[in-house]
Amino acid sequence: MTMAPEAPAASPAVRAPSPPGAAPRRVPSMVERTVELQETKEGVLQGPDPRATERQHAKGKLTARERVDLLLDEGSFVEVEGLRRHRATGFGLEDRRPHTDGVVTGWGTVDGRTVFVYAHDFRVFGGALGEAHAAKIHKIMDLAESAGAPLISLNDGAGARIQEGVTALAGYGGIFTRNVRTSGVIPQISVMMGPCAGGAAYSPALTDFVFMVDGTSQMFITGPDVVEAVTGERITQDGLGGARVHSTVSGVAAFSHPDEESCLEDVRYLLSFLPSNNQEEPPREPTGDRADRRTERLLDLVPADPSRPYDMRAVIEEVVDDGEYLEVHAGWAGNLVCALARIDGQVVGLVANQPMVTAGVLDIDASEKGARFVNTCDAFNIPLVTLVDVPGFLPGADQEHNGIIRHGAKLLYAYCSATVPRVQVILRKAYGGAYIVMDSRSIGADLSFAWPSNEIAVMGAEGAANVVFRREIAAAEDPGVRRAELVDEYRQELMHPYYAAERGLVDDVIDPAATRAVLARSLAALRRKQSPAPYRKHGNPPM
Repeated sequence: MTMAPEAPAASPAVRAPSPPGAAPRRVPSMVERTVELQETKEGVLQGPDPRATERQHAKGKLTARERVDLLLDEGSFVEVEGLRRHRATGFGLEDRRPHTDGVVTGWGTVDGRTVFVYAHDFRVFGGALGEAHAAKIHKIMDLAESAGAPLISLNDGAGARIQEGVTALAGYGGIFTRNVRTSGVIPQISVMMGPCAGGAAYSPALTDFVFMVDGTSQMFITGPDVVEAVTGERITQDGLGGARVHSTVSGVAAFSHPDEESCLEDVRYLLSFLPSNNQEEPPREPTGDRADRRTERLLDLVPADPSRPYDMRAVIEEVVDDGEYLEVHAGWAGNLVCALARIDGQVVGLVANQPMVTAGVLDIDASEKGARFVNTCDAFNIPLVTLVDVPGFLPGADQEHNGIIRHGAKLLYAYCSATVPRVQVILRKAYGGAYIVMDSRSIGADLSFAWPSNEIAVMGAEGAANVVFRREIAAAEDPGVRRAELVDEYRQELMHPYYAAERGLVDDVIDPAATRAVLARSLAALRRKQSPAPYRKHGNPPM
């Protein structure tokens, strides 16, 4: 048997000869290199000068790493590019090259599900974005897209790093492009923990949900100094773009919280309703709340008189699992309630008129709010339940001049294009164009139900009688009495509870106490709904 030749012994590494009289260069051992690595990483974790951390805490703000630790499951965070440094020169930058370059990036888990995260570190360059900083964010956004997992940004930065010029601006362009590319593909959540000014504010605006912390976070395109210089108006940062402004006036922020801890807790809660990406279903949760539970309280909660108000949130509590729901944009456009909840363990998006606020009428803000919510639910496979009690669109020159036609069309467009299961319940009044827009059968609702108190018509009986019987009323001996008779006649003829059901525009008139059971059965039947659409590059929604 022929033996293979023995392999030659490995040659020792060839070293350059030491200069005459010099001691040989000592190469650190692997153990020493490992100790050096550990010391370097420990320095990265500790961050810059401890005084910077003290200043951050003095403002009532956590550090970037403290925020990440609160957001993610304990011990789950894996950092990416923690050792990265910028390579810019000029204006003293070459002498200031801290690790991380002012942003902490990586991934971890929330309730065991993978999420990707980046967090600006205000202690380093004020969290300002430079080339290396942007490249880290680009990478984590690309990883989130590839992995099909949610992306969460914890924003606390001073905008573009002025010393790096146009390179920093280009970094924002890369972020915006990725925001748009992954829109409707993975959930994107922006959490505002500090300032966000100038073009930087457009990234949160492109994401699905924006959280803000009252008193410490602000968003604006031009700051108070510029506003004063241009208009003469003096205003604070909070007054211009604080959490209260954006959660109640502008509608930019979906959620507002008094502190960072409660804010991050609600981010985790929101994630419990969302799938990891648009190819998955939202997570189901077992519940001890029976699907066929009767909701007897609704019989007393909702007055039969269509002119009497009630709180639609109480209706939602009766219908959903364990009375738990997460309202989106709770402080803005209060005449429409949008909320995420579960019915028989299945996540649903609820859109409901709120009779407690301007009688639940639809206006510009409510239309914008509803359209955004419907689009988000449709993108992430969340069935829609629409609870209707609407007297119409808000009349007035202000609404017309500010574009109620195009803004109202946004809600109509969103419903018409939604392919998820859609169930409508008409509680009381549903008048005019607002009835159509609130996911009626005629625009594609899969199932429509109505309570025996429903009134579906072009307008209320009083207004209709004034139009239809104008001459007859005017000619009557007692116009008031005759008008009352004709109002009652119109109501009996065209607005009785079974009129729409008789014409197939409502699938059934149901006992209010059976509402939860009807919704649970309907959603179960529609769970595997298929809705193929014709090919198109994209639609052209109203703006």
